[in-house]
Amino acid sequence: MAKKAPRLKLARSLDRSLVVIFVAGLSLAAMEWALLPVAGPIGHVMMLFPVVTVVYLLAGVRAWHRRPGNRLGALILFGGFAVFLGGMGNGDIPVFVAASTIGATLILAVIVHMLHAFPSGRLKGRLSKVTVSAAYMNSLLLQAPGYLFRTDPAAPFLFIADSPSVAALARMLQVWVGVVVMAATAFVLIRRLVQADPGQRRVLIPLFAYGSLAALFVPLSTQVLTPLLGMNMESQAALQLMVLGGIPIAFGHGMLRGGFAKTGELEELGSWLGASGGTRSALAAALVRALGDPTATLSFWLPRQGVFVNEDGTPVPSVAQSTNRGQEEIMVGSRKVGAIGYDTTVIEDPALIRAAGQVVAIAVDRERLTVELRESYGALQRSRERLVDAADRERRRIARDLHDGLQMQLVLLALEAQQLAKSPGSDAGTVERATHLRRGIDSAAAELRQLVHAVMPAALIERGLAAAAEDLIDRMPIPTTLELELDDGSCPSAVERTAYFVLAEALSNALKHSHATQIQVQLKIVEGWLHMEVCDDGTGGADLLAGTGIRGIGDRVDVQGGFFELASAPGEGTRIKVELPCA
Repeated sequence: MAKKAPRLKLARSLDRSLVVIFVAGLSLAAMEWALLPVAGPIGHVMMLFPVVTVVYLLAGVRAWHRRPGNRLGALILFGGFAVFLGGMGNGDIPVFVAASTIGATLILAVIVHMLHAFPSGRLKGRLSKVTVSAAYMNSLLLQAPGYLFRTDPAAPFLFIADSPSVAALARMLQVWVGVVVMAATAFVLIRRLVQADPGQRRVLIPLFAYGSLAALFVPLSTQVLTPLLGMNMESQAALQLMVLGGIPIAFGHGMLRGGFAKTGELEELGSWLGASGGTRSALAAALVRALGDPTATLSFWLPRQGVFVNEDGTPVPSVAQSTNRGQEEIMVGSRKVGAIGYDTTVIEDPALIRAAGQVVAIAVDRERLTVELRESYGALQRSRERLVDAADRERRRIARDLHDGLQMQLVLLALEAQQLAKSPGSDAGTVERATHLRRGIDSAAAELRQLVHAVMPAALIERGLAAAAEDLIDRMPIPTTLELELDDGSCPSAVERTAYFVLAEALSNALKHSHATQIQVQLKIVEGWLHMEVCDDGTGGADLLAGTGIRGIGDRVDVQGGFFELASAPGEGTRIKVELPCA
């Protein structure tokens, strides 16, 4: 299943704003429905105004949400507002009628703007900017004399002077400026078609053709089609509205589903990278969204090992092992930093993958270094674990050799000294020296047993951590309580050894340095973690950097991937808290 594309705080804020815009747009459409005479004889035409407004609203909100950095979504919404204004002139509220009269042909300028701004929503080139500016001037300024200097029955309150010649001149200028605007638009669109690649051309030709015809159809239908076909005003208006209603669908489809969809996604990917920095998992999810391939993968190149790895450092299989998989390497200069794997049946053109690789190259290089560092840290951690295991194995070997070798020899020497003391004919001095020798051998054997226990206690090896901890607590010369919630075999032997030696070191420090009079020990398993806490009522003041004992505790815990905490304020005793993973 494809990962969900990452959403930034800015994107979530945009989502909330789009919800407000959508609700406001629906409210305007509902108000238009309520104010227009939808129940009258031409109600079927009046209904089309709010319906087409909602079509623009839906297409614009969807396009803006899918392409936050693309202005075409906002432009589609503006077109919906222009349609709304055009419809409000059919009501009887003066302020709405005035606004509708002023913006009666605004939708034509918006269509021209959309044609020049597709697919990014931005105007490129001086000719496009001048042409679109002329279109708005034609729809707003040159439209004004028609209602300012000639009485308009729909909006008589806008009339300021009776000057038919000025109105006629403005009307003629409006026609010729419209012709120039459409000629310049046709020139720009044809030039773009010539420069486009075949895949883009398949999208541009029908889109530009429909948009241009729609812009021409609205003014020409009144002058040409109505006389030729004998259509009445209601049919003409309905046909115009249906043609206008197809505009947002066509442009939205071209931007989101057509050949420019991937290019738009790559633009969004670049904007997202600049805003977020792009972590490994989020970067991979963003690539999936940008490429439209749920199986797309991102891997990182480790030059020392000479392999591609995923974000966890696991080597990635070669694409040669799969017939439907392709791979494009990501380069920063002449350095290979990663690769994008994709499904060749979904994406046939590798140029799209190479373009995506260029967009994310710097972020991939940064994450590659992070993966390499994690891999080095993992190797270091495994090396430390091997050293600890080797030390523990050596401890067991030394303890076994002392117990089976030197301790047995001392036992035999003690028996021999006892036999010498009891042998017939021995004088009193010999008996006394033999008895003294046996006692010395017994004392040495006792010290050797303590040494063997300190090196590697037999209880820990044979019966586990719980028994070894109880045995250790029983040996304490001061009152020591043990709270034990631990089952045998619930933790790996390496974790049990670490916990035992941490406990032994903590108890030794409490006796030798803290001068405690009582100690509390807690050992328990919670959600797969071994929790150990040792508290004493001593003098406190223990420092992690002051001695090797506490430092050794921290090192052992760190090797096992655990957590170590020391609290030892002067005069308040010492609390050592350790957590070790048992999984």
